[in-house]
Amino acid sequence: MTERIVILDAETLNPGDLSWESFHDLGEVTIHDRTPPPLVVERSNDATAVITNKVPLDANAMQQLPQLKYIGVTATGFNIVDVDAATAHDVTVSNVPVYGTDSVAQHTIALVLELARGIRAHDAAVRHGYWTAGNNFCLPCGPIIELSGRTLGIVGLGRIGLAVARIGQAMGMQIIASSRTSEGPETVNDVNVKYVTVNDLFRKSDVISLHCPLTTETAELVNAERLDLMKPSAFLINTSRGQLIDQMALAEALHQNRLAAAAVDVLETEPPARDNPLLNAPRCLITPHVAWYAKEARARLLAMSAANLSAFVDGDPQNVVNNK
Repeated sequence: MTERIVILDAETLNPGDLSWESFHDLGEVTIHDRTPPPLVVERSNDATAVITNKVPLDANAMQQLPQLKYIGVTATGFNIVDVDAATAHDVTVSNVPVYGTDSVAQHTIALVLELARGIRAHDAAVRHGYWTAGNNFCLPCGPIIELSGRTLGIVGLGRIGLAVARIGQAMGMQIIASSRTSEGPETVNDVNVKYVTVNDLFRKSDVISLHCPLTTETAELVNAERLDLMKPSAFLINTSRGQLIDQMALAEALHQNRLAAAAVDVLETEPPARDNPLLNAPRCLITPHVAWYAKEARARLLAMSAANLSAFVDGDPQNVVNNK
């Protein structure tokens, strides 16, 4: 039987610089750049396989899609799919657990370096003519710090967290991490790590970078109490999930100068509302969920998504997230 494949939000992964050929090799493909939730059932009506990145597939939708046998999530997180409902309807759900490690790690470090060096502020000063009008060969526009010798705290030492730790160590930083299962000093893939409790990590770190999944235990992991534990000179970085941070508490800490700076690539709601408290918080750098977006990472994501579907068609599904 020919697979009927519907891609619900192709543009989020491929704005036109990649090829969908690997999916066309697997069946009849219908591509939608974006799909509003009310159109999910209509557009997926005859599909045996649906590919989605951010378009939700809930129990109600699956109830109305009797032909559906496979949902491919073109991401690592799969909370947009009601996995229990998929299991009940005998629908296999696959994700892509590894594709953007280097892209996200490099973006994380770019945010850290921007906070430490103030590249944007110094470039702006030159372009506004302040250096030209000055009488000194050097024009510092704010604090500039060295990262070597400082402590980098990683919350979530998975693939991305470990990649960030490796770069931090290469810059001379001391690495500490929190873990529910490890403690004390340890060498992890050539990275020297000292495991500490989450609260000790917040107390001791000069830079904290979040790389843990969103769960009931990690929701608002960064709250007012933990922000109070941080050094006033510390940086907070989040390229993981926006819901890990109590945004109002972080904004208040920045307004009250209880934290040196923050840089986030993710927010609780995306795109953010105009009244999001971090949009007007001082010393808060925000990028629009692009840490993962390197073309190389997206090409891997597309290829691995096609490989997941191919494995399912061949009767040997991989990267399955539901128990069927």
